[in-house]
Amino acid sequence: MELHALTALQLGEKIRAGEVSPVEAAQAALDRVRQEQGRNNAFITVLGDAALSEALETEKQLRAGARLSPLAGVPMGLKDNICTKGIKTSCASKILGGFAPAYDATLVQRLRAAGGVLLGKLNMDEFAMGSTSETSFYGPVRNPWGLTRVPGGSSGGAAAAVAAGECWYAVGSDTGGSIRQPAAYCGVTGMKPTYGTVSRYGLVAYASSLDQMGPIARTAADCAAVLDLIMGRDRRDGTSLEVESGGLLAGLTGDVRGMKIGLPADCFGEGLEPEVRACVLAAADVLRARGAQVEEFALPIMRYVVPAYYMIAAAEASSNLSRFDGVKYGWRAEGYEDLTDLYSKTRTEGFGAEVKRRILLGAFVLSAGYYDAYYKKALQVKAVIKRAYDEAFEKYDLLLTPVAPSTAPRLGESLDDPLKMYLSDIYTVPLNLAGLPGLSMPCGFDGGGMPIGAQLIGPALGEAKVLGAAHAFQLDTDYHTKMPKGGDAQ
Repeated sequence: MELHALTALQLGEKIRAGEVSPVEAAQAALDRVRQEQGRNNAFITVLGDAALSEALETEKQLRAGARLSPLAGVPMGLKDNICTKGIKTSCASKILGGFAPAYDATLVQRLRAAGGVLLGKLNMDEFAMGSTSETSFYGPVRNPWGLTRVPGGSSGGAAAAVAAGECWYAVGSDTGGSIRQPAAYCGVTGMKPTYGTVSRYGLVAYASSLDQMGPIARTAADCAAVLDLIMGRDRRDGTSLEVESGGLLAGLTGDVRGMKIGLPADCFGEGLEPEVRACVLAAADVLRARGAQVEEFALPIMRYVVPAYYMIAAAEASSNLSRFDGVKYGWRAEGYEDLTDLYSKTRTEGFGAEVKRRILLGAFVLSAGYYDAYYKKALQVKAVIKRAYDEAFEKYDLLLTPVAPSTAPRLGESLDDPLKMYLSDIYTVPLNLAGLPGLSMPCGFDGGGMPIGAQLIGPALGEAKVLGAAHAFQLDTDYHTKMPKGGDAQ
């Protein structure tokens, strides 16, 4: 089997056994990136020699007997909104230009300390605003399963790179589904953990109360191994939680006997493509055959989640993006007359259309006369959504839903209809509003050969349950082992 077809843990095992060196793995990954980059545009920055040097350092540590993680020496990628010291971090936007942070995100520090090897920074929707990874200043990402299809967003580069075998795992950010949706579209596994379990220090903020970072990999076991390394309290992030870390991978037994799984009927109704519905319900049957109890229940708050999410996310984005003004860092417009003109020209020329749309929406809902009618009401709805999920988890251990209403749309379709793009997030945004963990796992293909994902949702701090059920499902299925052939689906 070629190296790029291995899971992250399988490659890590070969590295520890001395069958493959970290340098060999890094070189194989760089060769694969060169082969695939012109097709899918998954990377913004490829580190090359720096990655090989990092791999060599990890190799020396392993030879010296250092006790590193199961992923030591395994090449990875990072979404380009995660700060990396001395390495361009652009958020896929013109306005940040060649900005290189003076520090590493906490998550990056933890991965490197565990022997991680960084290949480069991954393409994305500009400032993580989008559901298709088409709004990047560096050009759209293309889905490896169908090059005329989107990979999902905003972590589309991360999902595409893992699907195409360019890296064995990646870390993305998820504000309303931006890990889970691209994982579903690209046929890989992606996990958004509970809000606060992974430090956001070093993540360029989109919507601070919703943002969360997490892994994209081939399997739930790979995701568990990554989360074991990055979860935990960080004094530099006041929202981070005191949580135990390091036991998720060891806890994967495949046993779901007696687990109660709820199927929200409101997630399987109008607007869901029949092929997606059939594959997700088939996934429920696999878990039922392993001993889980599965039943339908009503979750009527689903009709409110998209408007509440976009009010809150746009409001926070409007505030967070006010720091990009051409003064402190990044790109600056030329030919301005005074400070106000500098702000206006820099932001007009530096931001793309989707980012401007969300800034304007956010400024509107926060403005005098509209704050109570929109933003305050959205916060009230957010609390109602959280209570609805809390009540569901009094009865069920997990919930199972689709990730998206359809498989990956064609390039350009969503940008022509932004409302349709926003509605594609209906099954993912509730978890960000409620701060809950969720995982997307491959569960089938549509008639054109495009991947379909199922979403497992857990209660707060229920990562072990979510990963355990996903692992059990993957023990009995092989969807996660499939790799794109590089052509285009029909």
